[in-house]
Amino acid sequence: MPNNKNIFEGIVSRTKIYLIVIAVLLIIICTLKPKAIPISIAIYIIILLYAIYTNNKRKDEISNHIKELTLSVDNAAKSTLINSPFPLIIIETDGSVIWKSGKFVSTFANIDINNYLNDIVKEIKLKIENNETKQERVINHYVQIGDKTYRIIGEYVKSKVNEKKKQSEYMTILYFIDETEYINYVQKYNDEKICVGIIMIDNYEEIMQRLSVEERLQMVAKVEKEIFEWIKAYEGVVVKSDRDTFACFIEKKYLEKMIENKFSILDEVKQVKKDVRMQSTLSIGISTEGENNYDKYKSAHSAIDIALGRGGDQVVIRDAGKYQFFGGRTEELEKRTKVRARTVSNALEELIQESTDVIIIGHSNADIDAMGSSLGIYRLAKTLNKQAFIVYSKSSVSLDAFMEEVNKLSEYKDIFIDRNTALNKVGENTLLIIVDTHKKNYIEVPEILEKTNKIVIIDHHRKSPDFIDNATLVFHEVYASSAAELVTELIEYSDKNIELTTIEVEALYAGIMVDTKNFTFKTGVRTFEAAAYLRKYGVDIIKVKKWFQSDLETYHKISEIIAKTEIVNDTIGISVYDKQDKDANLICAKAADELLTISDITASFVIGRMGEKICISGRSIGDINVQVILEKLGGGGHITLAGAQVEGMNIDEVRQELINRINEYFFEISN
Repeated sequence: MPNNKNIFEGIVSRTKIYLIVIAVLLIIICTLKPKAIPISIAIYIIILLYAIYTNNKRKDEISNHIKELTLSVDNAAKSTLINSPFPLIIIETDGSVIWKSGKFVSTFANIDINNYLNDIVKEIKLKIENNETKQERVINHYVQIGDKTYRIIGEYVKSKVNEKKKQSEYMTILYFIDETEYINYVQKYNDEKICVGIIMIDNYEEIMQRLSVEERLQMVAKVEKEIFEWIKAYEGVVVKSDRDTFACFIEKKYLEKMIENKFSILDEVKQVKKDVRMQSTLSIGISTEGENNYDKYKSAHSAIDIALGRGGDQVVIRDAGKYQFFGGRTEELEKRTKVRARTVSNALEELIQESTDVIIIGHSNADIDAMGSSLGIYRLAKTLNKQAFIVYSKSSVSLDAFMEEVNKLSEYKDIFIDRNTALNKVGENTLLIIVDTHKKNYIEVPEILEKTNKIVIIDHHRKSPDFIDNATLVFHEVYASSAAELVTELIEYSDKNIELTTIEVEALYAGIMVDTKNFTFKTGVRTFEAAAYLRKYGVDIIKVKKWFQSDLETYHKISEIIAKTEIVNDTIGISVYDKQDKDANLICAKAADELLTISDITASFVIGRMGEKICISGRSIGDINVQVILEKLGGGGHITLAGAQVEGMNIDEVRQELINRINEYFFEISN
């Protein structure tokens, strides 16, 4: 009901102003003509009495009008509540129901609505305890009741004060609006959105080279048949756009079914064989993002690039700004060509010659692969008469022995710079060459990426969503054993006569040797060719091995870690290095390597403290994809070698989370 008192006070206040003005005018007149004082007083008394009379009369008229209006509004409000076209209920914060509309009673006659009401009451109490503002007091959410979806809206208000409990009590009117039809239309719209995909046969060139004409035609035909039948099963359309590439279009609801089926096409294509030496695999990139199909097609291209950059035999889905990965559990197949290396080498030389200077940078906590690659690129830049610097601002225990050897040589005295010097030196025409990583947040100085647009990436790790996407030149070969192998090829196939120094040759050789675990893991024909090229310079292998020998103390630590190893899933070893140690990541990596030498262990994980973070080193002989497992914990790497760094959790929590991810990995394989 409107506040009559406020209205009356407004009227009276305006009348007072008029009376004051009249009084002031009469005083002025009386001052000029004293004889007018009696007349002025009489006039003012008459005006005052008239004002009181008219105010009282107006007050009665307004009061009667407000009473009539309030009665009409109350009757209309009551009629609206009673005859509401949708269910309506009035409840108090203690759960007591004050009133239900007839529509509410009939709609939920056979449904227990109390659970939904209790949840709303709990929400209201929580809002009251948090002293939320009027805007935050609004109740507005969706619930599924029976086969219908209701939007419940309302706003709680103070109803009274409980004198016994000395606290306010609240009530709310809740409106149940049936939005089932609207939700269904939205769902149908989303389900029928077109998703664009690109499918590529990973080893098409190998099929063409290794099989006879008749065999290759039969095998490709069978693979294509599997692809067409797979898309047809989901009522999609597939078009062959190149000899090894297909474009497909499906509705989003079928994409969700593909996900449920774990993209069975990956396994089906592997079963298509012409001989025991040959197995075909697919890489698939799918996107749901874009204003139109052309935008989705470009986005799908980015997804297929990541799939190929991660080794192929997998599906990458780009949806809502995030990537989802499926498959990728088989070892990468070497399929690089010397033409590619020669082309990149020539392009890199042109970029170096066009630049004023070169800054070479690797990943944080640099290892010998990053350092060896950096020294190789440094020699290439110096051969082209360009000033070059290597960013190495933080000492790494894995490089201490090597760097001690380097610091003895006067030529390298001024080429190593810290992060501040690097940021000051880089200019618009500086060429930034990143080695052994492609992740924005993994490089030694991430801020340097904003200083120049001339960027080159040389890396061998499986592609991550956090890749540097504005590089001018990318030599990213996931099939290579190491970045040092790639740099060696660039030097070998260069048009210039590049003379490596002894320390540079040994650093490149050490990078290959360490990343392949003495040429045991992830080695292909090109790996041995690169090693053979370096051996021509006369590598002292014994000296190289001495750089990376463990001291007795470190060996004891590794032995303790191995002694505490727990076996999970029959063949996976997990151990913990629960000590504060600045070299924890290196010790964990060595311990994980050592665990693989034990019979019946096919994969190993060692967890350790690294400052405020928890590090994990994962190793595998190839049967288990440690990269897929650690990727779920924010890490990455390769099938046989991967790592991760976890924040916000203690060692026990990380260990349990790792076991959960391992179980999840085996569950996905079995399904």
